[in-house]
Amino acid sequence: MKHGPAVRLILAGDVMTGRGIDQVLPCAGDPQIYESYIRSADGYVALAEAQNGEIPAPVAFDYVWGDALAAMAARQPDCRLINLETAVTRSDDAWPDKGINYRMHPGNIPVLIAAQVDICSLANNHVLDWGYAGLAETISCLRRAGMQTVGAGGNRRVAEQPAIMQLGSNRLRVFACGHPGSGVPGEWAATANKAGVNFIGDLSDATASNLARQWRDDHQPGDLVIVSIHWGGNWGYRIDQQKRTFAHRLIDLGADLIFGHSSHHPIGIEVYRGRAILYGCGDLINDYEGIGGHEEYRAQLRLLYCADLAREDGALRRLELIPFEMRRFRLQDPGKSDRDWLLASLGRECRQLGAGLQLSEDGASFLLRW
Repeated sequence: MKHGPAVRLILAGDVMTGRGIDQVLPCAGDPQIYESYIRSADGYVALAEAQNGEIPAPVAFDYVWGDALAAMAARQPDCRLINLETAVTRSDDAWPDKGINYRMHPGNIPVLIAAQVDICSLANNHVLDWGYAGLAETISCLRRAGMQTVGAGGNRRVAEQPAIMQLGSNRLRVFACGHPGSGVPGEWAATANKAGVNFIGDLSDATASNLARQWRDDHQPGDLVIVSIHWGGNWGYRIDQQKRTFAHRLIDLGADLIFGHSSHHPIGIEVYRGRAILYGCGDLINDYEGIGGHEEYRAQLRLLYCADLAREDGALRRLELIPFEMRRFRLQDPGKSDRDWLLASLGRECRQLGAGLQLSEDGASFLLRW
């Protein structure tokens, strides 16, 4: 692992390797689901194949990452952080009246190992889809596979604890929380005596101060603080002022990067006091291929984020956005017209936040300007 003048992070928004994705992997679990219009996860495979052609199931564990694996390896990150938006479990205890329940069979955990994921944020609206037994098995499976988990646990104290990586002279401390605006049920909040997620009920100054207390405990010189937040709806570019104020307050209180997710497509990026705020990273992997609606967002286009943070103070030094397209459940380099559209549309949103995007020198990725 490199230890240069900056800490380099690979950040991925929602990674949903359950349901249809699970069914094409080598250890497919029980396909039964409880949705009003599809009763088998195989239905999502059929939708994707009808859209773009046959998926050669069972696929290798590294299949879904496609061209993203080489892109990540080439950048030699110090840490790879994802929002894992599925339970990893054999549990059949579907959360009642949830509507959509995601799960991946534990035997398919090598799909995450293939991407060398270091930390999985679990404070989201799907980690308890298969009950408390499903949550416990998810955490156990990930940790046995060598990945850290953050944002959920057996009680509130555990759910609030950070994932920590020692990166040379710096500690990277990642905290994660989930907000009801993304669909996280309030009853999923971890308490002193109940498992659940690190739940934030509002975006007030008091909530920001409470989160800051979590990272100010045990703070050491050289610590870099990342806050992973699952917030907001699935569609639309609008970022309301309350959300911006909350993100600014977290940075005022010592956070070095805000890693936001929940939106199905990427939304704007802001740099405040030298720190990056990724309001919505968009989905990276899911089984939504072939589902109609919201075509104006081109949700088949995905982004990986490569952030360099200064070791001395955590300030953003560089942010690169690497575009992909999901086809046949596999990430691949997008065509020029799609890449240009994504650059233009996301660049428009960033400009409203005081930043901008430009093509990299090789034309294959985007660089944030601020």
